[in-house]
Amino acid sequence: MLKRAAPRLVSFAGFIFAIATLAGGALAQQVAPVPKLKPTPVEAVQQVAKDAAEFEFLGALARTCFLPPSRSEDFRDIPAPYVSDPSKAPPRSSWYAEPAKVFDNLYFVGGKIHSAWALTTREGIILFDTIYPYNSEELIIGGMRKVGLDPKDIKYLIVSHAHQDHIGGAEMIQKRYNPRVVMSGPDWDLVEKVPNRFKTMAPKRDIVATDGMKITLGDSTVNLWFTPGHTDGTLSFTFQVLDRGRPVNLVYSGGTALVYEYTQPEWGIKNMQTYINSQRHVATKAKEFGATVLISNHSEFDNAYNKNRMLAGRGNGPHPYEIGPDWIQRYFTVTENCARATQIKLEQQPAAR
Repeated sequence: MLKRAAPRLVSFAGFIFAIATLAGGALAQQVAPVPKLKPTPVEAVQQVAKDAAEFEFLGALARTCFLPPSRSEDFRDIPAPYVSDPSKAPPRSSWYAEPAKVFDNLYFVGGKIHSAWALTTREGIILFDTIYPYNSEELIIGGMRKVGLDPKDIKYLIVSHAHQDHIGGAEMIQKRYNPRVVMSGPDWDLVEKVPNRFKTMAPKRDIVATDGMKITLGDSTVNLWFTPGHTDGTLSFTFQVLDRGRPVNLVYSGGTALVYEYTQPEWGIKNMQTYINSQRHVATKAKEFGATVLISNHSEFDNAYNKNRMLAGRGNGPHPYEIGPDWIQRYFTVTENCARATQIKLEQQPAAR
């Protein structure tokens, strides 16, 4: 009985296998793979930016590729709300950060969102940017004293661009400590054009920066690069710092967020091209200089606020700010391609055709 059943079981198993094979083949024929859609021109350049950013520059990627614009320049000549009414200034908890010694001769004296930097030399201090008028006293003056620096030693104040979050403390510092103040011609013009807008912030016109200008103090030289687009006169910089005595070359990106209006596509297209050209320019200068460190005036772009906290646990490990020349170039690939994506969107606006 068992001998007769065995062939039947084998035959039945073979029958089931055959049915499954036929069904699987039919299913494979019915479920065809979904064809991959060709990316739009905007998506294509955004993908270039994504590939360049990876996880290192997510802040720059998000801000320049996907978040709403910073809008066009505001030429209304009215005081800022927090100047007319100090109670309207943001709470301290939203902006305060501890100062930090980042390199042997470079100190962070900024806040959670906006940055200022003090470069020390044997003949004094070069200060970069001054944040807002409501917090520059505590963050910059107080921060410098906290890390053992004397604000009276500020010999140069270099303003990357004339927006209130970077020029805010310049008037106070110029009046109190009398440093030479450096800013580009177009941004000096902007400050003088709308004096009420820069009330309590505007320094008196001093040094007009030009592309390739050098500011030398003691043993340090800062190279100034004209990189308009964020404002008409944005400046970026290259200079050298020391890490435990080892020379390290640095690039400072002076203006990153895109400025345009969908309601003014022709102007926006032109300004995006100005911005793109500037990103290429500073990328070239960073490469020629051999920059391996990138800093900015906003922590969302260089992650300064978090990197400063990493310094305490560095030990004998690599410096958290030193990312290498390849990553420096990738940063500017992000900003250039995000600007191009916006430019394409503007070109597609009806008024731009």
